[in-house]
Amino acid sequence: MDTDVQPPLPLLVVDAANVVGSVPDGWWRDRRGAAERLRDALVPVAADGLPGGPWAGRLEVVLVVEGAARAVDPVPAVRVVAASGSGDDRIVELVAGALAATPGRACLVVTADRGLRSRVTALGAEVTGPRTVRPA
Repeated sequence: MDTDVQPPLPLLVVDAANVVGSVPDGWWRDRRGAAERLRDALVPVAADGLPGGPWAGRLEVVLVVEGAARAVDPVPAVRVVAASGSGDDRIVELVAGALAATPGRACLVVTADRGLRSRVTALGAEVTGPRTVRPA
């Protein structure tokens, strides 16, 4: 038995449009730039995690972008997934795939979208609001 195999890191999936839109700081003038700033703010979250429970420590961070923000590039600590259609649908696909591949894996989705929250909790993910990663 190989004891060197590590379980996957807890997964943090961030709804970029919802999180960026949660703070009225002029993001609408430069949607791509706002998503890039969010991506960059997630780098320390990937390294250090979030306070409490399975979210403390290193995390796999995925930022889901859509629309004008689809051109945002990934950085080593943050994977960026561009949704070709609905960002919410892409998030649900990512969560479903991750939880099917590794049942019981800790998965947290950052969004305030009620419909999306319902869809991902039905799959077994937890949810939290935008202030978790972007204080007002």
